[in-house]
Amino acid sequence: MPRFFLDISYKGTNYHGWQIQPNALTVQEVLQDGMSKILKNKVEVVGSGRTDTGVHAVQQPVHFDFDLEMSKEDILHKLNGVLPQDIAANSIREVKPEVHARFDATERAYQYFINQSKSPFYENQSYQYTFDVDVQLMNEAAQNLLGEHDFESFSKVKTEVNTFLCTISKAVWFATDKQLIFEVRANRFLRGMVRALVGTLLDVGRGKLTAQDFVNIIEAKDRSKAGRAVPPHGLFLTEVHYPEDIYL
Repeated sequence: MPRFFLDISYKGTNYHGWQIQPNALTVQEVLQDGMSKILKNKVEVVGSGRTDTGVHAVQQPVHFDFDLEMSKEDILHKLNGVLPQDIAANSIREVKPEVHARFDATERAYQYFINQSKSPFYENQSYQYTFDVDVQLMNEAAQNLLGEHDFESFSKVKTEVNTFLCTISKAVWFATDKQLIFEVRANRFLRGMVRALVGTLLDVGRGKLTAQDFVNIIEAKDRSKAGRAVPPHGLFLTEVHYPEDIYL
């Protein structure tokens, strides 16, 4: 049966994360219900990864298997007609039948948004954090994240993974007129990792930790040594990359 990648975006405010779970509304459930409705058959979708409650996605690729009888354009039009306003279907591409949205991704990128003054326009999409921070110090510390490291210090404690090793290719803070933004790219991320990194780097920015303290936290492989996890509503999954040869 043909396999397709569907690229979606969503605001996670009203959902208990991506993955289907009992007694909670999730993005995966709403998407599957919408697709099953327009295709008139039960459809299961597999996402490129999980996002937690309240986390948003600019690009979340999902794969599904189906013998399409209507054009991709018609599917997108009808799907966007039945999906709620906070979930959008952006594109559909056919891929090789063995391609997996999660396991074949080569790089993922996240951005975390911080608003340093009260604003009604960033509610639920940016973390209001009014303390003064030194962005240069945070960037100096963040450079220690580059390359392959064991990031157990920044992982949720109760998580089932075979390894805590991740390879980070970019970790940088930049400031706009109204916001601070942390961008990080890696081959994989652990549960809660980005939010814990941001919380710990903010401690560096406030002078609570030095860059060497930050290195020591990485090397400790102990979640209790790192800073708190910042709230989920400032976090966006922004990009997921795949090899070009997966597409048909």
